[in-house]
Amino acid sequence: MNASELKSKTPDQLRDQLVALKKEAFNLRFQQATGQLENTARVRAVRRDVARIKTVLNQKAAEAAAN
Repeated sequence: MNASELKSKTPDQLRDQLVALKKEAFNLRFQQATGQLENTARVRAVRRDVARIKTVLNQKAAEAAAN
């Protein structure tokens, strides 16, 4: 997921995607705790995607406040 892809989405779409990623992160943490997690790199990727979406949302909010 690129930041440029995220910038083209609306804030509502970003929030929906953020909720989905947080659910996935929860499920991955649960799998890791029970020893069922196979793709450990996915935890890091999801965490970074969440941060990327939050950053873009904050940028959009700052743009809206400036205008």
